[in-house]
Amino acid sequence: MAEITAALVKALREKTGAGMMDAKKALVENNGDEAAAIDWLRAKGLSKAAKKSGRTAADGLVAVKVSDDGKTGAIVELNAETDFVARNETFQKALAGIAAAALSTDGSVEALAAAPSPDGEGSVDDLIKRLIATVGENMTLRRSAKVVAGGKVASYIHNAEAAGMGKVGVLVALDGSGDLDEVGRKVAMHIAATSPAAATTAELDPALIESEKRVLTEQARESGKPDSVIEKMIVGRMQKFYKEVVLLEQPFVMNPDQTVGEFLKGEGATLNGFVHFKLGEGIEKEADNFADEVASMTKGA
Repeated sequence: MAEITAALVKALREKTGAGMMDAKKALVENNGDEAAAIDWLRAKGLSKAAKKSGRTAADGLVAVKVSDDGKTGAIVELNAETDFVARNETFQKALAGIAAAALSTDGSVEALAAAPSPDGEGSVDDLIKRLIATVGENMTLRRSAKVVAGGKVASYIHNAEAAGMGKVGVLVALDGSGDLDEVGRKVAMHIAATSPAAATTAELDPALIESEKRVLTEQARESGKPDSVIEKMIVGRMQKFYKEVVLLEQPFVMNPDQTVGEFLKGEGATLNGFVHFKLGEGIEKEADNFADEVASMTKGA
């Protein structure tokens, strides 16, 4: 039996528009053979959204949900093709239910897709397929994450389209004393404004660090200075880089005279973690070519 990896499932979903669980089952039934899995989905009528799946879903909304006890938070990005659909009440109601369902998962997209649908009919993945059929646009459950705090989880939506959802969403998990709701809200607003890459320097992606060092080294060598001097220059420039991308090292937007770390310490709070979703980041949306579109419509006329 061939190993059915997440990459295989993702590739099949992108080609057929089938739901995550259906795509996985198709691959299992066909021993990982993609072509056979595509035929299997067509035979079962499960590639219903295939005609829409080729269209890029780069719009939509990000939604956040915090548990009643304030200690768990979930964030979800559901993409659609247009902002018009994102403003649709049906889309927003479904997304609110999906975000609530995410509180009971491990935070992964796979677990959320398989979770019970908030409307009681099948899974979340099934709900999204019904939305595609009803609304007529391709949709993608792109991202999901979850944070847990001993103290409080604060949430923030920038320019909210509806309660708990908008184009930018943030969750901040804090421990400690004091007004953690207010402290968390301020830090969440800071994160929305600055988009930090990690909470601490230790948590930065090593590949990002090496890439930055490489660029800075090349820039420094253009000055013609000896390697011993360049090494010292890089140390100083990397410290500046960390202050730009590391949350606890960044100057706090509400008081640039102190870092976010200093602000939290002064409030008796400790950061447990954070998540920041900006709608559509990383998606390459194909530009429409009006001339090609008109030409295709007039062929044979």
